[in-house]
Amino acid sequence: MRHGFRWLIASDPAIGRAAAEAGPPPFDLREPGFPTLLRAIIAQQVSAAAARSIWTRVEADIVPLTATEFLRRDEPALRAFGLSRQKIAYSQNLATGIARGTLDLDRVHRATDDEALKALVEVKGIGRWTGEVYLIFALGRADVWPAADLALAAMVQRLRALDDRPTPAKMRDLADNWRPWRSVAARFLWHCYRAMP
Repeated sequence: MRHGFRWLIASDPAIGRAAAEAGPPPFDLREPGFPTLLRAIIAQQVSAAAARSIWTRVEADIVPLTATEFLRRDEPALRAFGLSRQKIAYSQNLATGIARGTLDLDRVHRATDDEALKALVEVKGIGRWTGEVYLIFALGRADVWPAADLALAAMVQRLRALDDRPTPAKMRDLADNWRPWRSVAARFLWHCYRAMP
Protein backbone atom coordinates (compact mmCIF):
# COMPACT_ATOMS: atom_id res chain seq x y z
CA MET A 1 0.00 0.00 0.00
CA ARG A 2 2.81 2.42 0.81
CA HIS A 3 4.46 1.60 -2.51
CA GLY A 4 1.14 2.26 -4.24
CA PHE A 5 0.80 5.58 -2.45
CA ARG A 6 4.26 6.67 -3.61
CA TRP A 7 3.31 5.61 -7.14
CA LEU A 8 0.11 7.70 -7.01
CA ILE A 9 1.98 10.77 -5.77
CA ALA A 10 4.53 10.42 -8.56
CA SER A 11 1.98 9.80 -11.30
CA ASP A 12 -0.77 12.30 -10.34
CA PRO A 13 0.25 15.88 -9.46
CA ALA A 14 -3.16 16.57 -7.85
CA ILE A 15 -2.67 13.68 -5.44
CA GLY A 16 0.86 14.93 -4.77
CA ARG A 17 -0.48 18.37 -3.82
CA ALA A 18 -3.22 16.86 -1.60
CA ALA A 19 -0.67 14.55 0.05
CA ALA A 20 1.51 17.55 0.90
CA GLU A 21 -1.46 19.05 2.74
CA ALA A 22 -3.11 15.98 4.30
CA GLY A 23 -0.18 13.61 4.73
CA PRO A 24 -0.36 9.87 4.10
CA PRO A 25 -3.40 7.83 5.12
CA PRO A 26 -3.18 5.02 7.67
CA PHE A 27 -2.73 1.66 5.97
CA ASP A 28 -3.64 -0.68 8.82
CA LEU A 29 -6.07 -3.51 8.05
CA ARG A 30 -9.02 -4.84 10.03
CA GLU A 31 -9.18 -8.52 10.93
CA PRO A 32 -11.03 -10.38 8.15
CA GLY A 33 -14.12 -12.30 9.20
CA PHE A 34 -17.57 -12.06 10.72
CA PRO A 35 -16.91 -9.20 13.19
CA THR A 36 -15.60 -6.87 10.48
CA LEU A 37 -18.53 -7.58 8.16
CA LEU A 38 -20.96 -7.17 11.05
CA ARG A 39 -19.37 -3.85 11.93
CA ALA A 40 -19.78 -2.71 8.31
CA ILE A 41 -23.50 -3.54 8.43
CA ILE A 42 -23.87 -1.69 11.73
CA ALA A 43 -22.19 1.39 10.21
CA GLN A 44 -24.52 1.58 7.21
CA GLN A 45 -26.57 4.80 7.09
CA VAL A 46 -25.86 5.94 10.65
CA SER A 47 -23.43 8.49 12.04
CA ALA A 48 -19.95 7.35 12.99
CA ALA A 49 -20.75 8.10 16.65
CA ALA A 50 -23.93 6.00 16.59
CA ALA A 51 -22.11 3.12 14.88
CA ARG A 52 -19.32 3.22 17.50
CA SER A 53 -21.85 3.21 20.34
CA ILE A 54 -23.74 0.20 18.95
CA TRP A 55 -20.51 -1.63 18.16
CA THR A 56 -19.16 -1.10 21.68
CA ARG A 57 -22.28 -2.73 23.16
CA VAL A 58 -22.20 -5.64 20.70
CA GLU A 59 -18.50 -6.31 21.25
CA ALA A 60 -18.83 -6.14 25.05
CA ASP A 61 -21.79 -8.53 25.23
CA ILE A 62 -21.11 -11.17 22.55
CA VAL A 63 -17.93 -12.98 23.51
CA PRO A 64 -16.54 -14.56 21.45
CA LEU A 65 -17.98 -12.50 18.61
CA THR A 66 -18.71 -15.32 16.19
CA ALA A 67 -21.63 -15.94 13.87
CA THR A 68 -22.84 -18.84 16.04
CA GLU A 69 -22.70 -16.79 19.24
CA PHE A 70 -24.46 -13.86 17.54
CA LEU A 71 -27.33 -16.15 16.50
CA ARG A 72 -27.88 -17.07 20.15
CA ARG A 73 -29.18 -13.53 20.81
CA ASP A 74 -32.90 -12.98 20.27
CA GLU A 75 -34.40 -9.88 18.69
CA PRO A 76 -35.02 -7.98 21.99
CA ALA A 77 -31.37 -8.50 22.96
CA LEU A 78 -30.19 -7.26 19.57
CA ARG A 79 -32.53 -4.27 19.73
CA ALA A 80 -31.04 -3.41 23.14
CA PHE A 81 -27.69 -2.91 21.39
CA GLY A 82 -29.34 -0.21 19.27
CA LEU A 83 -29.85 -2.26 16.11
CA SER A 84 -32.88 -1.45 13.99
CA ARG A 85 -35.21 -4.21 12.81
CA GLN A 86 -33.64 -4.02 9.34
CA LYS A 87 -30.08 -4.24 10.67
CA ILE A 88 -31.05 -7.18 12.86
CA ALA A 89 -32.34 -8.98 9.75
CA TYR A 90 -29.20 -8.13 7.77
CA SER A 91 -26.90 -9.18 10.63
CA GLN A 92 -28.77 -12.45 11.09
CA ASN A 93 -28.56 -13.10 7.33
CA LEU A 94 -24.80 -12.68 7.53
CA ALA A 95 -24.41 -14.83 10.65
CA THR A 96 -26.67 -17.55 9.26
CA GLY A 97 -24.77 -17.63 5.96
CA ILE A 98 -21.46 -18.05 7.77
CA ALA A 99 -22.78 -20.58 10.31
CA ARG A 100 -24.39 -22.73 7.59
CA GLY A 101 -21.47 -22.40 5.20
CA THR A 102 -23.42 -20.74 2.40
CA LEU A 103 -21.03 -17.80 2.80
CA ASP A 104 -17.57 -19.34 2.96
CA LEU A 105 -15.26 -16.52 4.01
CA ASP A 106 -12.12 -18.59 3.44
CA ARG A 107 -13.21 -19.02 -0.18
CA VAL A 108 -14.06 -15.30 -0.41
CA HIS A 109 -10.59 -14.42 0.87
CA ARG A 110 -8.94 -16.58 -1.82
CA ALA A 111 -11.23 -15.41 -4.66
CA THR A 112 -10.60 -12.70 -7.23
CA ASP A 113 -12.02 -9.27 -6.43
CA ASP A 114 -15.05 -9.81 -8.68
CA GLU A 115 -15.74 -13.30 -7.34
CA ALA A 116 -15.38 -12.11 -3.74
CA LEU A 117 -17.78 -9.21 -4.32
CA LYS A 118 -20.30 -11.50 -5.98
CA ALA A 119 -20.27 -13.89 -3.02
CA LEU A 120 -20.61 -11.09 -0.47
CA VAL A 121 -23.48 -9.26 -2.18
CA GLU A 122 -25.49 -12.46 -2.35
CA VAL A 123 -26.08 -11.94 1.39
CA LYS A 124 -29.06 -9.63 1.81
CA GLY A 125 -27.77 -6.62 3.70
CA ILE A 126 -24.32 -6.58 2.11
CA GLY A 127 -24.39 -4.27 -0.86
CA ARG A 128 -21.63 -3.55 -3.32
CA TRP A 129 -20.22 -0.67 -1.24
CA THR A 130 -19.99 -2.82 1.92
CA GLY A 131 -18.31 -5.59 -0.06
CA GLU A 132 -15.84 -3.15 -1.60
CA VAL A 133 -14.98 -1.67 1.79
CA TYR A 134 -14.39 -5.18 3.16
CA LEU A 135 -12.06 -5.99 0.27
CA ILE A 136 -10.10 -2.78 0.86
CA PHE A 137 -9.92 -2.62 4.66
CA ALA A 138 -9.98 -6.29 5.66
CA LEU A 139 -8.45 -8.14 2.71
CA GLY A 140 -6.02 -5.42 1.65
CA ARG A 141 -6.94 -5.66 -2.03
CA ALA A 142 -5.02 -3.08 -4.07
CA ASP A 143 -7.35 -2.21 -6.93
CA VAL A 144 -10.94 -1.85 -5.69
CA TRP A 145 -12.80 1.40 -6.40
CA PRO A 146 -16.10 2.19 -4.58
CA ALA A 147 -17.38 4.43 -7.38
CA ALA A 148 -20.71 5.17 -5.66
CA ASP A 149 -19.18 6.50 -2.42
CA LEU A 150 -20.28 10.10 -1.78
CA ALA A 151 -17.19 11.14 0.18
CA LEU A 152 -14.94 9.86 -2.60
CA ALA A 153 -17.05 11.69 -5.18
CA ALA A 154 -16.74 14.92 -3.17
CA MET A 155 -12.97 14.57 -2.99
CA VAL A 156 -12.62 13.68 -6.67
CA GLN A 157 -14.71 16.77 -7.50
CA ARG A 158 -12.36 18.87 -5.38
CA LEU A 159 -9.17 17.20 -6.64
CA ARG A 160 -10.15 17.63 -10.29
CA ALA A 161 -11.85 21.05 -9.81
CA LEU A 162 -15.07 19.75 -11.37
CA ASP A 163 -18.21 21.89 -11.48
CA ASP A 164 -20.45 18.99 -10.47
CA ARG A 165 -20.06 15.96 -8.27
CA PRO A 166 -19.14 13.05 -10.56
CA THR A 167 -21.59 10.20 -11.12
CA PRO A 168 -20.47 6.61 -10.36
CA ALA A 169 -19.86 6.06 -14.09
CA LYS A 170 -17.70 9.20 -14.26
CA MET A 171 -15.94 8.13 -11.06
CA ARG A 172 -14.96 4.84 -12.71
CA ASP A 173 -13.60 6.70 -15.73
CA LEU A 174 -11.65 9.19 -13.62
CA ALA A 175 -10.10 6.42 -11.50
CA ASP A 176 -8.77 4.47 -14.48
CA ASN A 177 -5.47 6.36 -14.30
CA TRP A 178 -5.00 5.11 -10.74
CA ARG A 179 -4.95 1.42 -11.69
CA PRO A 180 -3.57 -0.84 -10.24
CA TRP A 181 -3.75 1.19 -7.01
CA ARG A 182 -7.37 2.39 -6.89
CA SER A 183 -7.84 1.05 -3.33
CA VAL A 184 -4.90 3.16 -2.21
CA ALA A 185 -6.42 6.18 -3.95
CA ALA A 186 -9.73 5.50 -2.18
CA ARG A 187 -8.05 5.22 1.22
CA PHE A 188 -6.14 8.44 0.57
CA LEU A 189 -9.23 10.35 -0.57
CA TRP A 190 -11.23 9.19 2.47
CA HIS A 191 -8.29 10.38 4.59
CA CYS A 192 -8.38 13.76 2.80
CA TYR A 193 -12.13 14.01 3.31
CA ARG A 194 -11.59 13.79 7.07
CA ALA A 195 -8.34 15.77 7.23
CA MET A 196 -8.85 18.65 4.81
CA PRO A 197 -11.39 21.38 5.66
